[in-house]
Amino acid sequence: MNSVLLWLGVAVLGGAGSVARFLLDGVVAGAGARAFPLGTMVVNLSGCALLGLLVGLALHGDGYLLAGTATIGSYTTYSTWSLESQRMAEDGSGWLTVANVLLSLVLGVAAAALGRAIGAA
Repeated sequence: MNSVLLWLGVAVLGGAGSVARFLLDGVVAGAGARAFPLGTMVVNLSGCALLGLLVGLALHGDGYLLAGTATIGSYTTYSTWSLESQRMAEDGSGWLTVANVLLSLVLGVAAAALGRAIGAA
């Protein structure tokens, strides 16, 4: 693929991934409790499952760059998860902070494994 087209694709798909994240997070957060960042968790867990699926499908090269790095990489948000966890800890929400960290890590690995298994099937 032409490198200019490839990087244009990265830019467009990266933008699309970040808009999808914003929209899904808003819908989930608007419907749930405000004390727990459920929107960010849903976004990141679905992103883990999708990245696992791409690995299971053995996608590589430009296809993986566009689908995995550009689209899903901009869709998921480790930095927001870290900031929300830090803010919950600062606010004294100890159990919610622990739940956010542990659930995100454990369920994230499980979602990636599930996606990979589905992709490899």
